[in-house]
Amino acid sequence: FTPCKVLAGSYYDAVGSDIVVITSGVARKPGQSRLELAQTNVNILKSVAENIVKFAPDAVYVLVSNPVDVLTYAFAKFSGIPEERIIGSGTCLDSARLATRISEYYQINQQDVQAYVLGEHGDSSFIPWSLARIAGIPVEMYPNAVLSGGNFPAFKKDEVEEYVRKSGERVIGRKGATFYAVSMSVAHLCRSILKGIDTTLAISSVMHGEYGISDVALSILHLVGRNGIKSKLLLPLTEEEEELLDALEASVLNSEKLQNHIKFLFSHGALYTVINGNLLYHGCIPMTEEGEFDWVELNGVRLRGRELMSYL
Repeated sequence: FTPCKVLAGSYYDAVGSDIVVITSGVARKPGQSRLELAQTNVNILKSVAENIVKFAPDAVYVLVSNPVDVLTYAFAKFSGIPEERIIGSGTCLDSARLATRISEYYQINQQDVQAYVLGEHGDSSFIPWSLARIAGIPVEMYPNAVLSGGNFPAFKKDEVEEYVRKSGERVIGRKGATFYAVSMSVAHLCRSILKGIDTTLAISSVMHGEYGISDVALSILHLVGRNGIKSKLLLPLTEEEEELLDALEASVLNSEKLQNHIKFLFSHGALYTVINGNLLYHGCIPMTEEGEFDWVELNGVRLRGRELMSYL
Protein backbone atom coordinates (compact mmCIF):
# COMPACT_ATOMS: atom_id res chain seq x y z
CA PHE A 1 0.00 0.00 0.00
CA THR A 2 1.19 3.51 -0.80
CA PRO A 3 1.45 5.66 2.36
CA CYS A 4 -1.13 8.42 2.52
CA LYS A 5 -1.94 11.30 4.81
CA VAL A 6 -5.29 11.31 6.59
CA LEU A 7 -6.41 14.54 8.21
CA ALA A 8 -9.49 16.45 9.26
CA GLY A 9 -10.02 19.63 7.27
CA SER A 10 -12.55 21.90 5.63
CA TYR A 11 -14.24 21.81 2.24
CA TYR A 12 -11.56 24.22 1.02
CA ASP A 13 -8.96 21.46 1.44
CA ALA A 14 -10.66 19.57 -1.41
CA VAL A 15 -9.54 22.16 -3.98
CA GLY A 16 -7.90 20.42 -6.95
CA SER A 17 -9.04 16.93 -5.93
CA ASP A 18 -9.02 14.23 -8.60
CA ILE A 19 -11.53 12.08 -6.69
CA VAL A 20 -14.03 12.91 -3.96
CA VAL A 21 -15.39 9.92 -2.02
CA ILE A 22 -18.60 10.69 -0.13
CA THR A 23 -19.34 8.44 2.83
CA SER A 24 -21.39 10.95 4.83
CA GLY A 25 -24.58 9.58 6.29
CA VAL A 26 -26.18 7.65 9.10
CA ALA A 27 -25.02 4.05 9.31
CA ARG A 28 -27.37 1.09 9.14
CA LYS A 29 -28.49 -0.48 12.40
CA PRO A 30 -28.88 -4.24 12.84
CA GLY A 31 -32.04 -5.39 11.06
CA GLN A 32 -32.41 -2.13 9.14
CA SER A 33 -32.50 -2.11 5.34
CA ARG A 34 -30.35 0.24 3.29
CA LEU A 35 -33.47 1.87 1.86
CA GLU A 36 -34.80 2.86 5.28
CA LEU A 37 -31.93 5.32 5.52
CA ALA A 38 -32.92 7.15 2.34
CA GLN A 39 -34.59 10.36 3.52
CA THR A 40 -32.06 11.08 6.28
CA ASN A 41 -29.04 10.45 4.11
CA VAL A 42 -30.41 12.33 1.09
CA ASN A 43 -30.75 15.41 3.31
CA ILE A 44 -27.17 14.97 4.53
CA LEU A 45 -25.95 14.53 0.96
CA LYS A 46 -27.65 17.73 -0.18
CA SER A 47 -25.82 19.67 2.52
CA VAL A 48 -22.47 18.11 1.57
CA ALA A 49 -22.99 18.59 -2.17
CA GLU A 50 -23.81 22.27 -1.88
CA ASN A 51 -20.39 22.86 -0.35
CA ILE A 52 -18.02 20.33 -1.90
CA VAL A 53 -18.81 20.97 -5.58
CA LYS A 54 -17.77 24.62 -5.16
CA PHE A 55 -14.22 23.57 -4.36
CA ALA A 56 -13.87 20.41 -6.45
CA PRO A 57 -15.91 20.99 -9.60
CA ASP A 58 -13.63 18.84 -11.78
CA ALA A 59 -13.34 15.78 -9.54
CA VAL A 60 -14.78 12.33 -10.09
CA TYR A 61 -17.35 11.75 -7.33
CA VAL A 62 -17.71 8.32 -5.77
CA LEU A 63 -20.86 7.80 -3.68
CA VAL A 64 -20.61 5.13 -0.98
CA SER A 65 -23.29 6.02 1.60
CA ASN A 66 -26.46 3.94 1.62
CA PRO A 67 -28.85 3.60 -0.02
CA VAL A 68 -26.22 4.17 -2.68
CA ASP A 69 -28.52 3.96 -5.71
CA VAL A 70 -30.91 6.58 -4.33
CA LEU A 71 -28.02 8.86 -3.33
CA THR A 72 -26.31 8.46 -6.71
CA TYR A 73 -29.53 9.49 -8.46
CA ALA A 74 -30.10 12.40 -6.08
CA PHE A 75 -26.51 13.67 -6.41
CA ALA A 76 -26.75 13.53 -10.19
CA LYS A 77 -29.92 15.63 -10.07
CA PHE A 78 -28.86 18.44 -7.77
CA SER A 79 -25.04 18.62 -7.86
CA GLY A 80 -24.52 19.99 -11.38
CA ILE A 81 -21.64 17.53 -11.90
CA PRO A 82 -21.70 15.70 -15.28
CA GLU A 83 -23.07 12.19 -14.86
CA GLU A 84 -19.95 10.54 -16.28
CA ARG A 85 -18.11 11.85 -13.20
CA ILE A 86 -20.67 10.51 -10.71
CA ILE A 87 -20.13 6.89 -9.66
CA GLY A 88 -22.12 4.97 -7.09
CA SER A 89 -20.16 2.09 -5.56
CA GLY A 90 -23.27 0.04 -6.32
CA THR A 91 -22.80 -3.71 -6.61
CA CYS A 92 -19.02 -3.57 -6.94
CA LEU A 93 -18.66 -5.11 -3.46
CA ASP A 94 -21.55 -7.51 -4.08
CA SER A 95 -19.76 -8.77 -7.19
CA ALA A 96 -16.55 -9.31 -5.22
CA ARG A 97 -18.51 -11.30 -2.62
CA LEU A 98 -20.05 -13.35 -5.42
CA ALA A 99 -16.65 -14.21 -6.89
CA THR A 100 -15.40 -15.11 -3.41
CA ARG A 101 -18.28 -17.49 -2.73
CA ILE A 102 -17.96 -19.20 -6.12
CA SER A 103 -14.20 -19.59 -5.60
CA GLU A 104 -14.86 -21.24 -2.22
CA TYR A 105 -17.17 -23.81 -3.82
CA TYR A 106 -14.62 -24.79 -6.45
CA GLN A 107 -11.38 -24.15 -4.52
CA ILE A 108 -10.12 -21.81 -7.23
CA ASN A 109 -8.39 -18.44 -7.19
CA GLN A 110 -10.99 -15.67 -6.99
CA GLN A 111 -9.29 -13.88 -9.90
CA ASP A 112 -10.29 -16.76 -12.17
CA VAL A 113 -13.99 -16.09 -11.52
CA GLN A 114 -15.89 -13.69 -13.78
CA ALA A 115 -19.36 -13.02 -12.40
CA TYR A 116 -21.40 -9.92 -11.61
CA VAL A 117 -24.25 -8.77 -9.42
CA LEU A 118 -26.58 -6.27 -11.12
CA GLY A 119 -29.49 -4.05 -10.12
CA GLU A 120 -29.95 -2.51 -6.70
CA HIS A 121 -27.25 -2.67 -4.04
CA GLY A 122 -29.62 -4.48 -1.70
CA ASP A 123 -32.12 -7.28 -1.39
CA SER A 124 -33.47 -6.98 -4.95
CA SER A 125 -30.10 -7.40 -6.66
CA PHE A 126 -29.73 -10.34 -9.02
CA ILE A 127 -27.02 -12.45 -10.62
CA PRO A 128 -27.00 -13.09 -14.41
CA TRP A 129 -25.89 -16.70 -14.11
CA SER A 130 -25.81 -17.15 -17.86
CA LEU A 131 -22.65 -15.02 -17.91
CA ALA A 132 -20.90 -16.43 -14.81
CA ARG A 133 -17.61 -18.07 -15.76
CA ILE A 134 -14.59 -19.76 -14.19
CA ALA A 135 -11.59 -19.43 -16.50
CA GLY A 136 -14.02 -18.89 -19.36
CA ILE A 137 -16.05 -22.00 -18.50
CA PRO A 138 -19.72 -21.63 -17.47
CA VAL A 139 -19.98 -22.16 -13.71
CA GLU A 140 -22.30 -25.18 -13.98
CA MET A 141 -19.92 -26.88 -16.43
CA TYR A 142 -16.71 -26.29 -14.48
CA PRO A 143 -16.78 -29.53 -12.40
CA ASN A 144 -17.03 -31.62 -15.58
CA ALA A 145 -14.14 -29.70 -17.13
CA VAL A 146 -11.78 -30.64 -14.28
CA LEU A 147 -10.35 -33.96 -15.42
CA SER A 148 -8.58 -34.96 -12.20
CA GLY A 149 -8.54 -33.94 -8.56
CA GLY A 150 -11.99 -32.36 -8.66
CA ASN A 151 -14.23 -33.25 -5.72
CA PHE A 152 -16.69 -30.42 -5.39
CA PRO A 153 -19.91 -30.02 -3.41
CA ALA A 154 -23.20 -29.52 -5.25
CA PHE A 155 -23.36 -25.91 -6.41
CA LYS A 156 -26.40 -24.16 -4.93
CA LYS A 157 -27.29 -20.92 -6.67
CA ASP A 158 -29.91 -19.99 -4.06
CA GLU A 159 -27.35 -20.31 -1.27
CA VAL A 160 -24.84 -18.17 -3.17
CA GLU A 161 -27.44 -15.46 -3.86
CA GLU A 162 -28.49 -15.43 -0.20
CA TYR A 163 -24.84 -15.19 0.86
CA VAL A 164 -24.26 -12.18 -1.39
CA ARG A 165 -27.44 -10.35 -0.36
CA LYS A 166 -27.10 -10.92 3.37
CA SER A 167 -23.33 -10.54 3.87
CA GLY A 168 -23.56 -6.89 4.87
CA GLU A 169 -26.42 -7.55 7.26
CA ARG A 170 -24.52 -10.38 8.92
CA VAL A 171 -21.45 -8.21 9.43
CA ILE A 172 -23.54 -5.40 10.92
CA GLY A 173 -25.27 -7.85 13.25
CA ARG A 174 -21.93 -9.14 14.53
CA LYS A 175 -19.83 -6.01 14.89
CA GLY A 176 -22.23 -3.09 14.35
CA ALA A 177 -20.95 -1.78 11.02
CA THR A 178 -19.15 -2.67 7.80
CA PHE A 179 -15.70 -1.16 7.29
CA TYR A 180 -13.03 -3.29 5.67
CA ALA A 181 -14.77 -4.93 2.73
CA VAL A 182 -16.41 -1.73 1.50
CA SER A 183 -13.12 0.16 2.00
CA MET A 184 -11.22 -2.35 -0.13
CA SER A 185 -13.92 -2.20 -2.79
CA VAL A 186 -13.84 1.61 -2.95
CA ALA A 187 -10.03 1.61 -2.93
CA HIS A 188 -10.09 -0.73 -5.95
CA LEU A 189 -12.52 1.61 -7.68
CA CYS A 190 -10.31 4.64 -6.98
CA ARG A 191 -7.19 2.82 -8.19
CA SER A 192 -9.01 1.98 -11.41
CA ILE A 193 -9.73 5.68 -11.94
CA LEU A 194 -6.26 6.93 -11.06
CA LYS A 195 -4.37 4.34 -13.13
CA GLY A 196 -6.23 5.45 -16.23
CA ILE A 197 -6.48 1.89 -17.54
CA ASP A 198 -10.05 1.18 -18.58
CA THR A 199 -11.58 -1.32 -16.16
CA THR A 200 -14.95 -3.09 -16.19
CA LEU A 201 -16.85 -2.67 -12.92
CA ALA A 202 -20.40 -3.21 -11.71
CA ILE A 203 -21.19 0.29 -10.43
CA SER A 204 -24.28 2.46 -10.13
CA SER A 205 -25.18 5.33 -12.45
CA VAL A 206 -28.34 6.96 -13.79
CA MET A 207 -30.01 4.88 -16.51
CA HIS A 208 -31.03 6.46 -19.82
CA GLY A 209 -32.83 3.72 -21.71
CA GLU A 210 -30.35 0.90 -21.18
CA TYR A 211 -32.31 -2.36 -21.01
CA GLY A 212 -35.41 -0.18 -21.41
CA ILE A 213 -34.88 1.51 -18.00
CA SER A 214 -34.68 5.27 -17.50
CA ASP A 215 -34.43 7.91 -14.78
CA VAL A 216 -33.27 5.71 -11.91
CA ALA A 217 -29.81 4.71 -10.73
CA LEU A 218 -28.94 1.01 -10.85
CA SER A 219 -25.80 -1.08 -11.17
CA ILE A 220 -24.88 -2.53 -14.53
CA LEU A 221 -21.45 -3.16 -16.02
CA HIS A 222 -19.46 0.00 -16.83
CA LEU A 223 -16.13 0.86 -18.39
CA VAL A 224 -14.33 3.11 -15.89
CA GLY A 225 -11.26 5.18 -16.75
CA ARG A 226 -9.28 8.27 -15.81
CA ASN A 227 -12.21 10.67 -16.17
CA GLY A 228 -14.83 8.46 -14.55
CA ILE A 229 -17.42 6.52 -16.51
CA LYS A 230 -16.23 6.00 -20.08
CA SER A 231 -19.19 3.88 -21.16
CA LYS A 232 -21.94 1.57 -20.03
CA LEU A 233 -21.60 -2.02 -21.22
CA LEU A 234 -24.71 -3.92 -22.28
CA LEU A 235 -24.39 -7.57 -21.37
CA PRO A 236 -26.18 -10.21 -23.49
CA LEU A 237 -28.72 -11.10 -20.80
CA THR A 238 -31.28 -13.85 -21.21
CA GLU A 239 -34.95 -12.90 -21.43
CA GLU A 240 -35.49 -14.01 -17.84
CA GLU A 241 -32.55 -11.93 -16.62
CA GLU A 242 -33.83 -8.83 -18.43
CA GLU A 243 -37.18 -9.34 -16.74
CA LEU A 244 -35.46 -9.40 -13.35
CA LEU A 245 -33.77 -6.10 -14.18
CA ASP A 246 -37.00 -4.58 -15.48
CA ALA A 247 -38.79 -5.62 -12.28
CA LEU A 248 -36.73 -3.07 -10.37
CA GLU A 249 -38.49 -0.28 -12.25
CA ALA A 250 -41.95 -1.82 -12.37
CA SER A 251 -44.59 -0.92 -9.80
CA VAL A 252 -47.82 -2.58 -8.76
CA LEU A 253 -49.58 -0.78 -5.93
CA ASN A 254 -52.58 -2.13 -4.07
CA SER A 255 -54.26 -1.24 -0.82
CA GLU A 256 -52.77 -4.15 1.11
CA LYS A 257 -49.23 -3.19 0.17
CA LEU A 258 -49.97 0.44 0.90
CA GLN A 259 -51.07 -0.46 4.38
CA ASN A 260 -48.36 -2.93 5.22
CA HIS A 261 -45.24 -2.59 3.10
CA ILE A 262 -44.82 0.89 1.61
CA LYS A 263 -42.73 3.79 2.79
CA PHE A 264 -42.54 6.93 0.71
CA LEU A 265 -39.24 8.69 0.25
CA PHE A 266 -38.99 12.13 -1.25
CA SER A 267 -35.78 13.19 -2.96
CA HIS A 268 -35.56 16.26 -5.15
CA GLY A 269 -39.19 15.95 -6.13
CA ALA A 270 -38.97 12.27 -7.02
CA LEU A 271 -41.34 9.68 -5.63
CA TYR A 272 -39.87 6.34 -4.63
CA THR A 273 -41.63 3.49 -2.89
CA VAL A 274 -40.18 0.64 -0.96
CA ILE A 275 -42.24 -2.53 -1.35
CA ASN A 276 -41.01 -5.58 0.50
CA GLY A 277 -37.55 -4.07 0.60
CA ASN A 278 -37.43 -3.24 -3.13
CA LEU A 279 -36.87 0.30 -4.37
CA LEU A 280 -39.33 1.34 -7.05
CA TYR A 281 -39.33 4.65 -8.89
CA HIS A 282 -42.57 6.30 -9.97
CA GLY A 283 -41.51 9.59 -11.50
CA CYS A 284 -41.55 13.18 -10.34
CA ILE A 285 -44.18 14.64 -8.07
CA PRO A 286 -45.63 17.86 -9.51
CA MET A 287 -44.35 20.95 -7.70
CA THR A 288 -46.06 24.28 -7.07
CA GLU A 289 -44.42 27.58 -8.03
CA GLU A 290 -43.49 27.97 -4.36
CA GLY A 291 -41.49 24.74 -4.51
CA GLU A 292 -43.97 22.69 -2.48
CA PHE A 293 -45.11 19.22 -3.49
CA ASP A 294 -48.39 19.66 -5.37
CA TRP A 295 -50.23 16.34 -5.69
CA VAL A 296 -49.81 12.70 -6.52
CA GLU A 297 -52.42 10.04 -7.33
CA LEU A 298 -52.33 6.77 -5.43
CA ASN A 299 -54.89 4.02 -5.99
CA GLY A 300 -57.21 6.46 -7.70
CA VAL A 301 -57.03 8.94 -4.80
CA ARG A 302 -55.47 12.32 -5.57
CA LEU A 303 -53.59 13.64 -2.56
CA ARG A 304 -51.86 16.96 -2.11
CA GLY A 305 -48.54 17.34 -0.33
CA ARG A 306 -49.88 17.88 3.18
CA GLU A 307 -52.58 15.25 2.75
CA LEU A 308 -50.03 12.79 1.39
CA MET A 309 -47.80 13.14 4.42
CA SER A 310 -50.74 12.58 6.79
CA TYR A 311 -51.88 9.63 4.65
CA LEU A 312 -48.50 7.99 5.20
